[in-house]
Amino acid sequence: MKSPKIISLLPAVTEIIYALGMSDHLVGRSHECDYPESISHLPICSKAKFISGSSSLQIDEQVKSILSEALSIYEIDEEKLAALQPDFIITQAQCDVCAVSLEDVNKALKNQVGSSAQVLSLEPKNFKDILDDIERIAIALDVPEKGRQMVEELNERIEIIQHKLKFIDHKPTMVCVEWLEPIMTAGNWTPELVEMAGGVSLLAEAGKHSGYKTWEEIALANPDILLIMPCGFSINRTFSEIDVLLKKPNFSELKAVRNKQVYIADGNQFFNRSGPRIVDSLEILAEIIHPNQFFFGYEGNGWMKFSV
Repeated sequence: MKSPKIISLLPAVTEIIYALGMSDHLVGRSHECDYPESISHLPICSKAKFISGSSSLQIDEQVKSILSEALSIYEIDEEKLAALQPDFIITQAQCDVCAVSLEDVNKALKNQVGSSAQVLSLEPKNFKDILDDIERIAIALDVPEKGRQMVEELNERIEIIQHKLKFIDHKPTMVCVEWLEPIMTAGNWTPELVEMAGGVSLLAEAGKHSGYKTWEEIALANPDILLIMPCGFSINRTFSEIDVLLKKPNFSELKAVRNKQVYIADGNQFFNRSGPRIVDSLEILAEIIHPNQFFFGYEGNGWMKFSV
């Protein structure tokens, strides 16, 4: 196989390619691909139509308005795509809101007569799908052994946590908030991560999309731990809107609040990305749920305790 030129339109894919030792083959990225820093020089091939810096509610309203007109919320720079002449374009079909979709890519390529780029599309719904996608990308890029090795190393880290949990009976309940206004709880692989880290996930179903929840439902669930990890938000970005939750009726009466078990995590860098750092996300959860048993060093970077 000749040295392939790759455009990644999904942050998780960029991280997978880097971890496979194939970052030198990346020729373009999405506007959201920001890790590792060594890829920051690559041309940006997409942009979002909603206004950057908007509040959670404003973003939700803009996205719903765009989608109601049967439009994509992302734009692909077709001229840049044509100039880069990639052999592979890797994107996703999991969520129209999360990143550039397969449909967006196919439309862009249709306008480029003679384009021979191979399109790979990921659609992970659960934890196993993420590991399978790593191997699928490795096979497509003709480095299958590197893919198998990466998955083996990730599984070894998972096994360390699972072994320690055999000696722990207590499993706190947990609600993971993936959007602030309106409130959404994290679905897909997040409920699995919570269970794998020794907790009990509430108000979300593994393998299903994240769903809207009322504050009353969260108050009724009354979890032991409340984790706030909005999609695409850093810890500081979440702090800037935390008042949305603090103003909810009887927020201070939640068990998690009374017991000082409210946490903010970097959803953008960890939980929302279906790449190798999904195991970092598992380790973050283990630190939060069972702090006496696990310490991986993510506090202050991947997560912070929130004092009301």
